[in-house]
Amino acid sequence: MSHNLELAQKHAWNLARTLMTPVILFRTDSEYGVLPADELDDADVVALYEYDPHSGARSVH
Repeated sequence: MSHNLELAQKHAWNLARTLMTPVILFRTDSEYGVLPADELDDADVVALYEYDPHSGARSVH
């Protein structure tokens, strides 16, 4: 988890490219985290961005 959004975004994109799967950057309370998109099922988190390495794009939630 990170308190720095810019750092979390860089790690999210890097993780998406490493795993070659879409990942979600999410926020809980005052921290940011990253998970593969298919593993995020917790209603208590706020999804901010999805990073898709196949399209090379970031989409906003």
